[in-house]
Amino acid sequence: MSDSIFIGGGGKEHGEPQALLLNRANRHGLIAGATGTGKTVTLQILAQGFSDAGVPVFCADVKGDLSGISQSGSSEHKLHDALHKRAGIIGLDPYDYGASPTLFWDVFGEKGHPVRATITDMGPTLLARLMELNETQEGVLTIAFEIADDNNFLLLDLKDLRKLLVFVGENRAEIGLEYGNVSTASIGAIQRRLLVLEREGGDVFFGEPALELNDLLRTDLDGRGYVNVMDATRLINSPRLYCVFLLWLLSDLFEKLPEVGDPEKPKLVFFFDEAHLLFDFAPKALLEKIEQVVKLIRSKGVSVFFVTQNPRDIPDSVLAQLGNRIQHALRAYTPTERKAVRAAADSFRENPDFDTEEVITDLGTGEALVSTLDHKGVPTVVSRTLIRPPASRLGPATNEERTSIMSASPVADKYDEALDRESAYEVLEEREAEAAEQAEKLAKKEAEAASKKKASKKSSGYKRQSVGEAALKSGMRYLSKEVVRYVLRGILGGRSR
Repeated sequence: MSDSIFIGGGGKEHGEPQALLLNRANRHGLIAGATGTGKTVTLQILAQGFSDAGVPVFCADVKGDLSGISQSGSSEHKLHDALHKRAGIIGLDPYDYGASPTLFWDVFGEKGHPVRATITDMGPTLLARLMELNETQEGVLTIAFEIADDNNFLLLDLKDLRKLLVFVGENRAEIGLEYGNVSTASIGAIQRRLLVLEREGGDVFFGEPALELNDLLRTDLDGRGYVNVMDATRLINSPRLYCVFLLWLLSDLFEKLPEVGDPEKPKLVFFFDEAHLLFDFAPKALLEKIEQVVKLIRSKGVSVFFVTQNPRDIPDSVLAQLGNRIQHALRAYTPTERKAVRAAADSFRENPDFDTEEVITDLGTGEALVSTLDHKGVPTVVSRTLIRPPASRLGPATNEERTSIMSASPVADKYDEALDRESAYEVLEEREAEAAEQAEKLAKKEAEAASKKKASKKSSGYKRQSVGEAALKSGMRYLSKEVVRYVLRGILGGRSR
């Protein structure tokens, strides 16, 4: 098995063949370029290369084209002659067709196995980002999670979180003494955001069975890594859900995978397409977390490739972590675009044979400037490269092909049916019912006592209520209310961590 992935090269205007070393792949990477310049095909080539090397891959299919990685290329394809001509130019011999073992996933469960996470898994920070909460509202959400943790309330889906927020709002006076102030305005704002999130697909994403990370780390019987293709053709219309889901997945990998140092090859390669969406309007605290995850996750054997139109879409603190770079063409029609081209050129190790800034705007479809890390971890001199043709299909898989692959999937039927076990919603509903029953019994006793007292009176006609009777009735009403509050407040109990 090769220790590298062939990227391309060759031709009169192109330099030496370019390859990505597997033992340097966990230094992360960047695939950039304007729309239509070949980024998706480059992603497909790298994904299949990692798969052939026994490395599982996760990638989001934003346009639907990546599903073709599950199918072998064909001599009947309209670009067959052009692909073989390119293979001859760059010295790719033999150039064989072949597919990669593929698992299809879909948050909506339409074009792949359903992908779910629980509310608890997501946590308050990412949920606040997802719902665009301000600092005060995020604080209230954090309090709600803290109460859930302290009382072993399972937060699995949106109805659990809604019910918990109602409880927090009704008991805000008592809760405020221990956890901090909670305003009804903040509760209302969060509830409204939850309605928006539900319409965007949160109702199907949050729940069980939740995705198990081991199902993303599979290899087939031949030792090839599975390519996990998450259909995002619909999800991309909810960009915050798309980005927060991928960031959660990345964070979960970081938290749960063991340290492996510098492996001979990655344990998983993660492609983050439309990466600019991740950083748009992200608060400083979240950017710092992203930077930390990207910096440290490579010691867990995870390689992250950001795919975007322009390197400037990615903050410098993150861009500095990306050692392997493939830059497709950029256009420079405005001063801002020319500045972006200059910045992209300056990020490469200079090649004395050409002007990098000039070449970036001159690249054709399927060409790229490539610089990867050598055996010492040093970036190679940038090279103008013809990207190799893919072995799998250029273009999407058909619905019939997708269905056939899903039916034979090693996770078939594992995630297809949603579960709804007892969680915060059911527990709080039960407690409320118990409290209502206690209040009803107390009211009945009060009525019986009042009836007996009335029957014992000998006088007839109207008699004004005495001060003592009024005080008794007032006290009973107060006690009735306190029974309800006591039962509900008892849910908080002591800390149970």
